[in-house]
Amino acid sequence: MDVFSYGMPLLEMGRGRKNIDVIVDNPSQVYFLEWIYNRLDQGEELHVRIDEGDTQIVRKLTIVGLWCIQWFPVDRPSMKLLVQMLEGEHNLPMPPNPFTWSGSTQFDSARGT
Repeated sequence: MDVFSYGMPLLEMGRGRKNIDVIVDNPSQVYFLEWIYNRLDQGEELHVRIDEGDTQIVRKLTIVGLWCIQWFPVDRPSMKLLVQMLEGEHNLPMPPNPFTWSGSTQFDSARGT
């Protein structure tokens, strides 16, 4: 089972739908998925209006969602691993940028490949 279509709802839940406030000069220039990746990669806040304790949940949903939308299906987690990532208490590795191709991923080392 491919998890790509599962990643988009995770990202939608993580962003809080209409509660997100993207500040740019021209909103049509913002591609949400790339914007969210860049924010996480740079350690910046996602600007989602949530309770203080939910910040880690939003981060987890977003990181797992980004893993699910990797360009190449081989770089996406299995459904079993996806569930483990969501249920786990540990920090998840940041996925590679799904908008650039580098050949190998950090996920490869996590999978032991």
